[in-house]
Amino acid sequence: MDTEALSHHISSRFNEDLERVRSRVLEMGGLVERQLSQALGAIVDADSQVLLTVAREELLVNQLERTIDEDCSRILATRSPAASDLRLLIAVLKTITDLERIGDEGEKIATIAARLAGRERPSSRYRELRHFGQLVSSMVHDALDAFARLDAELALQVARRDRAVDDEYEAIQRQCITFMMEDPRMIRRSLDVMWVVRSLERVGDHAKNLCEYVIYMVHGKDVRHTRLEDVEKELRGTLPSPVAVPVP
Repeated sequence: MDTEALSHHISSRFNEDLERVRSRVLEMGGLVERQLSQALGAIVDADSQVLLTVAREELLVNQLERTIDEDCSRILATRSPAASDLRLLIAVLKTITDLERIGDEGEKIATIAARLAGRERPSSRYRELRHFGQLVSSMVHDALDAFARLDAELALQVARRDRAVDDEYEAIQRQCITFMMEDPRMIRRSLDVMWVVRSLERVGDHAKNLCEYVIYMVHGKDVRHTRLEDVEKELRGTLPSPVAVPVP
């Protein structure tokens, strides 16, 4: 973390506490990204052992969530942070909840991937899942990048992609329903695909939440349940200049 950006703190220990919290959030985010990548890759590669790998990662994710939660609680109790530092800690507590839930969805996908590995794969090798998975994974990655850089503009751009995620989710669901109606033998596989895309759609929602927390950290504006067009208008013209927040 840039120590100059933290010069407004009297206590160097406070600076170190904030740096450690942010670093651990990004570490947790990296683990969750890896879980998602492993689970999606297992669908394409028919890897029946992926669930064990992802489950081990999930233990680390859960441990980090508890550690970060304890760190934030200790800082709130002992440092009485205000302004941007308080927003940072509040946003971190919300962020780790969404990251943990992304990890849960990754484990669900891994469970389905292990089941699909024992069945004959379609000629497409689940092309629709590969594309959808890449779209959602990029949202998670860029949302974490926005968090690392405290980039509210990037966060807004990533949040916009949730609409494309929702559109593709609905398209794949319709496709699966059509397959099941045309060929009853496709029902089990189609149901599994539908469960995977449902998990991915939820991951997209969590990634959007991460973006909203970044905007809150930078601008002090709660944009949950607010239309993206209205958020963009405010960010571009009506919000006051953001208060300096520590940047790694």
